[in-house]
Parts: sequence; C-alpha cells; structure tokens
Amino acid sequence: MAVKFSDFNLGSVVGDIDFIVGYKSTDNVRIPIGLVTANTTYGISSAQSGSNENITLTGSDASTDSLLVTAGSNITLTDDGAGNGFTIACNATGDTYDLNATTDGSNVDLNLTSGSGTDNSTVQLTAGSNITLTRNSANEVTIAGASGDTYDLNATADGSNVDLNLTSGSGTDNSTVQFTAGTGMTLTRTGAQEITFASSGGGFGSINQFQGTGSSLGALTLGSTPTAAQNCLVSISGVWQNYLDASGAANWTVSTNTFTFVTNPPVTAANGIQIIVIT
Repeated sequence: MAVKFSDFNLGSVVGDIDFIVGYKSTDNVRIPIGLVTANTTYGISSAQSGSNENITLTGSDASTDSLLVTAGSNITLTDDGAGNGFTIACNATGDTYDLNATTDGSNVDLNLTSGSGTDNSTVQLTAGSNITLTRNSANEVTIAGASGDTYDLNATADGSNVDLNLTSGSGTDNSTVQFTAGTGMTLTRTGAQEITFASSGGGFGSINQFQGTGSSLGALTLGSTPTAAQNCLVSISGVWQNYLDASGAANWTVSTNTFTFVTNPPVTAANGIQIIVIT
C-alpha cells in the first residue's frame, strides 16, 4: 500500500528539487527532476532576405527554426523593419484593351486590340438578308432593315377577259392573274381599279299560252325574243315537247319574237299550249 506523503517543503526553483513523488499502482515512486522537462516557449520574428521573407522561431531552450516565404511572380514581400511582420503585395498590372469597329465589305468587324499588341481578337457582324450594317465611327455601328418593294395593282382588258396585274416598283417581280369570261358571263374593265362581272344569258324571258285547234296556228307572237329556237320550252297539254323529232328535224322555228310550229299541234283546252322563253 502506498504511503501518503505530507508536510512537503515548497521549492521555488528547479534547483531546489531532486525528485518528484508519484504513484505507480500501489507503490510510491520517486521521479528524478531531470526526467521532467519544462515546456519550451517560442518567440517569432521576421527579417527581409533579398526579395523573400525569413520567419524565425526561437525557443526558450535556445533552439531555432526558420521558414522562408518566397515571393512568386508579380508578388512583393516587404519587411516592416521591426521584425514583427511583413507586407504581401501584388505588383502585376493586367493588359488594357481598345474596342473599335472597322468596315469589312458589307459587314463590320468589332476589334478587341490589346495594349501589348499580343492578344487581339475580332468578332465579325455579318449583314443578313435585307439587313444593312454601317460603320458610323470607330465606336458606332448602325444596323438597318432594308425596305421592301412596292406594288401597283391594276386591271387591263385582254379580249373578252380581264387581266389583274401586280406590278412591282422595281419592275423585277411582276405577276398577272387573268379573269376568264365563262359561258353566259361578260367581263368589262371599267377602270384601272374596277372590273364588272355581268351575266350575258340564261335569264327568264316570258311565259306564253295558246290553245291548240288541230289546224295551223300560224305565227305566234311571243312576249320576248329568244336568242334561238331551242331557247323555247314548249309544253302541250302538260307534256314537254322535244325541240328535234326522231329524224333530227326541228319541231318549230323562231324569227325575232314570232314562233311557228312545223306540224299542227293537236286540239287542246284553253291555254293548253305553253311556251316559255329563255333569253
């Protein structure tokens, strides 16, 4: 069993102490003072070493350690002169650039020119379709859209038809659309900007009624003039008649507004014969 010590004298310096008392398990142990080393303290200082800076650690046990801080490219290390520190400064300056515009045919080049002349670049502005690029000065470029062509629309007579003309101001992009007069239609150019469409036939003329007697009726006067004998629609007692017979001969003739049957029509009731005129 270890003995507990007491009534120690207070030592004021290391020289007053030969041993330090401790324990190992249950045994008392004397530890020579030489086995116990006091902590080493360090002082730090700096000093210029050419363009570099030397940092020195000096121990309380008189040991020294040094660290060299080296100035790299475009870096300056300056000691404060008191051994307490140093300044790190960057002494590099970047290149300067000038931006300007130059004419390049129908295009414009934007030039990035370095002050050193070793790092130049160019971006080309290309004029696309209907775009105009103009260099007003080294610092100004105008981008403009080209104006389109202008057109005149007019009508001209073309026989019985009428042409609608699209004429460009430049004279290089002209087109024509023709209005064609079909059957029974009349086209009239009434002005450069006006066309009249009119029907020239197919209209209703008149209805004419007569009574069949079995004998010749002679020339019958119609209320309007048909353009041809086949423009008369004939009904006898409610039955429509063919214009041509089986041999291809006409069953009636027309002269101006008079109508004549080739063969005498049969006896009918009053108004049993009806003739419709189509003009």
